[in-house]
Amino acid sequence: MKLINVGYGNMVSSSKIVAVVSPDSAPVKRIVQEAKAKGLAVDATCGRKCKAVIVTDSNHVVLSALSPEAVGNRSEED
Repeated sequence: MKLINVGYGNMVSSSKIVAVVSPDSAPVKRIVQEAKAKGLAVDATCGRKCKAVIVTDSNHVVLSALSPEAVGNRSEED
């Protein structure tokens, strides 16, 4: 199991990630709000602005203060 650092010491399993997207669009904002309402949102921003939304195969949503590009680059590293 490979773990990806999503910022500030928080890790997510790379095998569980379905998508890494920017939080700016209305559909993504809706996904985040629904996840918060269902208790499936994990805030890994440590109080900073959310720059990436990570969707997992279990419908959990992880909010990260790193950009989607940075998270993607970290997932490609060996």
